Amino acid sequence: MAYRQIRIDGDEVLRKKSRQVEKIDEKILTLIEDMADTMYKADGVGLAAPQIGILKRVVTIDVGEGLIGMINPVILEQRGEQDGPEGCLSLPGTTGDVKRPMYVKAKYTNPAGETVIVEAEELFARCICHELDHLDGVLYKDRAHKMYTQDELDNMKQ
Repeated sequence: MAYRQIRIDGDEVLRKKSRQVEKIDEKILTLIEDMADTMYKADGVGLAAPQIGILKRVVTIDVGEGLIGMINPVILEQRGEQDGPEGCLSLPGTTGDVKRPMYVKAKYTNPAGETVIVEAEELFARCICHELDHLDGVLYKDRAHKMYTQDELDNMKQ
């Protein structure tokens, strides 16, 4: 188990485009394990490699159905629309409303080197879009049509 430091908004690495993974080796497998450990420790549902300072096209996601490690993921199809709140481990204490597709079909390579096509809806679809944005240097606040202050969030909870 290794926990990596999560980069916070303002760190220039979060705005850079990640590179394709050319070979799945021990370094990539360790990266995925460390990302999963870091994501779970931080109570997140997704983490992209740039969030721990690694400019590789790798994400981990767990929306309650088990860990998924995605290498070189791409969205093949999207449809519908959902509008709702998002947060981010790299933007602690912030929340914003973001429009995302209700459905996405994505293709990626899993840690075993197999090509996988996954269909996702609702939170899973939102999470895929959010994490893949990180791979291109895009943060959710760039897409948010409303950002909430801490006071507004506190009032919503009451």
